[in-house]
Amino acid sequence: MDKMTERVHIIGAGLAGAEAAWQLAKRGVEVVIHEMRPKKMSPAHKTGLAAELVCSNSLRSDDATNSAIGLLHQEMRQASSLIMQASDATKVPAGGALAVDRNGFSKYIDDALKSSPLISFVAEEVQELPNENMPTIIASGPLTSKPLAQAIKKEIGNESLSFYDAIAPVIYKDSIDFNKAWYQSRYDKGDKFDYINCPLNKEEYYNFVEELLAAEKVEFHDFEKACYFDGCLPVEVMAQRGKDTLLFGPMKPVGLTNAHKPEEKPYAVVQLRQDNKADTLRNMVGFQTKMKYGEQERVFRMIPGLENAVFARLGGIHKNTFIKSPILLDDFLRLKSKPHISFAGQITGCEGYIESAATGLLVGYFKACEVKGKNVSLPPLTTAFGSLWFHLRDATAIENYQPMNINFGLFPALPLEYTAKGKIRKLKGAEKKEAYCRRAGNDIKNWLEKLDV
Repeated sequence: MDKMTERVHIIGAGLAGAEAAWQLAKRGVEVVIHEMRPKKMSPAHKTGLAAELVCSNSLRSDDATNSAIGLLHQEMRQASSLIMQASDATKVPAGGALAVDRNGFSKYIDDALKSSPLISFVAEEVQELPNENMPTIIASGPLTSKPLAQAIKKEIGNESLSFYDAIAPVIYKDSIDFNKAWYQSRYDKGDKFDYINCPLNKEEYYNFVEELLAAEKVEFHDFEKACYFDGCLPVEVMAQRGKDTLLFGPMKPVGLTNAHKPEEKPYAVVQLRQDNKADTLRNMVGFQTKMKYGEQERVFRMIPGLENAVFARLGGIHKNTFIKSPILLDDFLRLKSKPHISFAGQITGCEGYIESAATGLLVGYFKACEVKGKNVSLPPLTTAFGSLWFHLRDATAIENYQPMNINFGLFPALPLEYTAKGKIRKLKGAEKKEAYCRRAGNDIKNWLEKLDV
């Protein structure tokens, strides 16, 4: 790569933009972050802090021995990720998951970025693509403003895509009726206080589903069809797929015993996860919704234990825009038609907080190599970094390209193992996941050691 001006502009101070800025600055590159908040707020954000979490405070499993997302956590820690530093510094109890105090998490990152002598902020909404004299990373996220989205669409033609993402309600814990609800983690994993459980009997469950389906929903005005990511479906959309669907999703009763009626198995259970460090707020797990506000209060108060629930935040819906990365971006996640522009975060078609931050980390490293005239070392496909990168580059996925969380299905197949009799030994379940993690652990170490910038 040819050496360029050692100043990189980043559009967006979300998780991807924040991580990219951190990686650039630690490599001696000056960074200018352009962020429209708080001057102009998005439909879902509430503050002007960098890396604000808007959908959930959970960063999912932190187990690096048999979980793909836990493996990605570990690889990011090894790569000196700011997002993981903040996560570890502000984590709250959540069983085997990594959950954080929302405000503390964002403030940690905001303070770190603003204390760096190489990072500056410009409070503005970027509405046009930058010229070729401005090496830029677009990390504007799923809530990319309309003018910038239009500018991107103008450049890439009709290859932009969008879907709609919903957020779950948050309830004040002291408004929950503990004569009906109880503390317990599923299968007693982690501390029993990590989750609050609200049980429903069969009649209560089907009455709830009927009202959920009948409730007034947010009307769509600026588009003809809503396309949701399967990993974050509104609860009522799940219910539309069948009245029993929720029993195998967010309301599954398995691994739980009603502390008030231990002899009576709940037909369905709603779980509430800790949402802040002080544990005054609880998030309704899996209850993303597009119901109108009044309907949310009416329907969710049908759940035993939540009859008098006070909502700190009701659910909502927002637009999520992303591009067809496999045909638009090169190996270094630069726009092929304008290679001075790179993309990072959910706008690339990755899904999830940590996945978004991971692309920011990679693009920050790629861009640092670019402006310093250094060679790039691509992450091994056997690692979580590499499999996530390959998702954004996989030409075979173009026709049905959709947002994707990190998962072992993105990793290359494991080498065949044979028994003493020469037969193929098939790894299954936890053993197979552990094998993926062991292989990745060796390969990520070798990759990180040879990075020259």
